[in-house]
Amino acid sequence: MTELNKNFTAEQIADLNKITEFFKSEMCLQMDSDFKTCYERTPHEYLEATGNGFWANINFEKQKKLYEQISESTFKEIWMFCKSKEYPSENEYKSICANANGKYQKFLTDLGKTNPRIAKYAKRIWDSGDFYSMDIHYTHILMDKKLFDLNDPNIQLTLAIHYLSLNDTEKRKEKWIAE
Repeated sequence: MTELNKNFTAEQIADLNKITEFFKSEMCLQMDSDFKTCYERTPHEYLEATGNGFWANINFEKQKKLYEQISESTFKEIWMFCKSKEYPSENEYKSICANANGKYQKFLTDLGKTNPRIAKYAKRIWDSGDFYSMDIHYTHILMDKKLFDLNDPNIQLTLAIHYLSLNDTEKRKEKWIAE
């Protein structure tokens, strides 16, 4: 928790807890189990074989309501909106991206000082400004229980933000409007 306290205000930490709890409730589909048990019981291979990561089951309308329940400052410390282009139509869309200069990136960098796998993940986000499904794949998580301790609130938060970002990227269908 040192990394959280070092990088976020008390209000922002409360928001981050809401994000983790929302993710857990969507991931576990209201099953009464802890984060670790729920993640391990998820049929990741089956869902991937059908063409969907398990995050595709997250209700995007509920996720957008979650965004409204957290402060704008917390949101902006994690995410920002980018313009993406669809080809060949060249239509421009609003998509969620990582805020590589935000507190969340600093949190990941601090966490990476004791976890080389998170250090690699933080660098990838810094370099690309985005979240990719292969950056943290379920096989890495299930095989490396030391670096991905599913009982660790920092790992839970990292996974929640990662998978919610992937879900948003997949489901957001808003036209880009210049501000």
